[in-house]
Amino acid sequence: MSDLPKTYDHHEVEQKWYEYWEKGGFFSHKRNADNPEAERFSVVMPPPNVTGQLHLGHAMDNTMQDILTRWHRMKGHQTLWVPGCDHAGIATQAKVEAHLAEQGVSKYDLGREAFVDKVWDWKHQYHGRIVKQLKMLGSSCDWDQERFTLDEGCNEAVNEVFVRLYNEGLIYRGTYIINWCPQCQTTISDIEVEHNEHAGHLWHFRYPLTDGSGYITIATTRPETMLGDTAVAVHPEDERYQALVGKTLMLPLVNREIPIIADAYVDKEYGTGAVKITPAHDPNDFEMGLRHNLPQITVIGKDAKMNEQAGEYAGMDRYECRKAVVAAMDKLGLLEKIEDISHAVGECYRCGSIIEPLISPQWFVKMEPLAKPAIEAVKNGDIRFVPARFAKIYLGWLENIRDWCISRQLWWGHRIPVWYCDECGEVICQKQEPQECPKCHAPHDKLHRDEDVLDTWFSSGLWPFETMGWPDEAKMEPLRKFYPTSVLVTGRDIIFFWVARMIFTGLHFMNEKPFSDVFIHGLILDAQGRKMSKSLGNGIDPIEIIEKYGADPLRFMLVTGNTPGNDLRFQMERLEASRNFVNKIWNASRFVLMNIQEQAEPTELRYSLADKWILSELKQAVAGVSNNLAKYELGEAARQIYDFTWDCFCDWYIEMSKPRLYGDDPVERYTAQTVLVEVLTCILKLLHPFMPFITEEIWQALPHEGESIMVAEWPKAKQMPEYPAEAAVLALDMEAVRAIRNIRAEMNVPPGKKIELIFAADSAAEGLRQGEIYIKALCGAENMKILPPASPELNAAQAAVAHVRGIDIYLPLKGLIDLDKETARLQKEVANMDKEIKRLEGKLNNQGFLSKAPADVVAGEKVKLADYTEKKASLLERLAQLEKM
Repeated sequence: MSDLPKTYDHHEVEQKWYEYWEKGGFFSHKRNADNPEAERFSVVMPPPNVTGQLHLGHAMDNTMQDILTRWHRMKGHQTLWVPGCDHAGIATQAKVEAHLAEQGVSKYDLGREAFVDKVWDWKHQYHGRIVKQLKMLGSSCDWDQERFTLDEGCNEAVNEVFVRLYNEGLIYRGTYIINWCPQCQTTISDIEVEHNEHAGHLWHFRYPLTDGSGYITIATTRPETMLGDTAVAVHPEDERYQALVGKTLMLPLVNREIPIIADAYVDKEYGTGAVKITPAHDPNDFEMGLRHNLPQITVIGKDAKMNEQAGEYAGMDRYECRKAVVAAMDKLGLLEKIEDISHAVGECYRCGSIIEPLISPQWFVKMEPLAKPAIEAVKNGDIRFVPARFAKIYLGWLENIRDWCISRQLWWGHRIPVWYCDECGEVICQKQEPQECPKCHAPHDKLHRDEDVLDTWFSSGLWPFETMGWPDEAKMEPLRKFYPTSVLVTGRDIIFFWVARMIFTGLHFMNEKPFSDVFIHGLILDAQGRKMSKSLGNGIDPIEIIEKYGADPLRFMLVTGNTPGNDLRFQMERLEASRNFVNKIWNASRFVLMNIQEQAEPTELRYSLADKWILSELKQAVAGVSNNLAKYELGEAARQIYDFTWDCFCDWYIEMSKPRLYGDDPVERYTAQTVLVEVLTCILKLLHPFMPFITEEIWQALPHEGESIMVAEWPKAKQMPEYPAEAAVLALDMEAVRAIRNIRAEMNVPPGKKIELIFAADSAAEGLRQGEIYIKALCGAENMKILPPASPELNAAQAAVAHVRGIDIYLPLKGLIDLDKETARLQKEVANMDKEIKRLEGKLNNQGFLSKAPADVVAGEKVKLADYTEKKASLLERLAQLEKM
């Protein structure tokens, strides 16, 4: 047992205890391993990209995981929280390429192997920063189990999965239309394309019929792609065009004959009802082209410039070509009109470049066979989403899923384990590099490996089992104990990218779900409700907050007021409130420690009314916090701890304990000391998952058993005493105290003035007598009388009166205040209110003000008027009461 300094220094405390926990092995999954009865809890960290540093979203996500992990650890469970980082293929390669470009070097100057070495150097530099940030936050993950999505073990898992899926016919190479990013120079999957509204145009072009009988007007948002048109399509039921189906058109500018086809996909109401079909540059046109056996003519290259198939427009940028095509069509008299529109345009989620659909040979995963069990696992309740509404989003995506393009034209990532024989063309898919062609036996130097790497999400989709040693039998001890994991904690924005992929890979390769629950949280927004981003300049570095305020206030702020699945606004006022709570706990703990230094000799415990009330309230708090943690209602659990600590313990019980602490009765003193320590210790345990640092510091200063609060036993509500009758009595006494304090404030009774109290009560009289010591101490009362309701001693004319559940309270004011002075003060306030009310009424009756002022300003003035009117009524009521005296 030791004293606490006057002020809390989070810098010293946080570093000291994190080092202590790490050295002591408190984060290890091997703790409690010798207890065969211990339940197991496991969670894998959504691996942050190794490209940068943690933002507030990471801080919230990891705080939530840490709360759950610390809670289960205190419950005696064997816990495993796996940390790690993601190699983040496109993002990391782009960062390193940009860094090299500043030095005038390109990846081609270095070559593949040297460039990849440079990326590894980058990884080592920034990985350490991320780990440091996670530790500053207080993350109690098992660092001995840390993984990286591109480490040797993960590479082995990725190759195993690829080869198995290939051999099962679920991975194939096909020529298909893909989303190509001209900036990143790679394909990206459908869900990596962000569709944003852009102002644009709908150009109406006339395509002449080859028989000279007229023309069809088509409408397009991309004139440059007309150079690759191979048909014009209309709806089969569109009466305007039924007679034209089967005829041909002469495609302007390139003079190519193309057919008019009928397809039900065409929207009769959009544009002219006739659409140009460019199978090589539009995914819907591609599908239609397959249905009608249309040729695929690629006119835009991977650099977003027109290629040789574009004829005289070859070499132009796609947008430069657009202007040229429109001008040429106008010159030919074939531009009918231009319509201004707003339409969705696909952009790369990484760099923001506009996507170019291109036909390209790529590697794909057949999704239908994998999606079916993943859909069923959620439908049958085997995997539960919290909140449940996110299951609909997950199911909607999987039920309409297309095959997944998994190849990326990058150098950084898991290289596809496929080789091609230069002699016979054999495709070889295996985990180890082949030494010869298995078909024609051509030697190793006649084999070349596929240049592409796998989509980042291919490797992170294996995260729950690849991080636990799979497929290496010698390293799978954690897998056998901790798979499936207990819960996945993640943001709503990566349900498709990551959650779904972990579910279908886990079910397919482990024959078991990867986790039981998916706990979805929202995003962190700024105070104005906007998403934090570099472009808006509203991002906040969590490390700066930790350095200024400490990790505990940040953690607590990130969960209080937070409900599952909903976004959270970051407001400095809430952070300040959390820091104030830290200071409140610190000061309350100092009070307790100062008052147990000279602890009375242990004799017996004689629980007072206040003791029984606080112990009853504590039991309810423990039950509520535990139940809410079990439901992932972390914000509600935090609120209950806050309310109990600040209100019940600090504001009420500590104050009620003072007469006994400072009194002469050793039994009363010992009992108060014992209950103070017991309740404070329990508060620290409840609070530890949320605020690990300050709770450890205080717990170590209090009388305790064990090495750390981290492994102290979580309180069990069922084993705690409860005194409902006594708690109800004190609750009524506390209502009376609040009423008396309100009278003192309203009547402007000086804080140091002792008052006299008279109660008129019948059935509640005994409860008032039991609580007399507290009522007098908390209200600054010298004398207190309890009379029957009809007592002749009661004189309302000479007292301020309040009523509380069957109790009339009389506070005689004679001698407490100067009646004339108080009356004059109140009259002056009434006059001020009259002046403000008159001003506002005049303003709100002025039609000029009402017509010109913004609606929110008018509404604000109305609120002020209502407030002043209410305040005036309260002042007049107090004046009337004084006049009676």
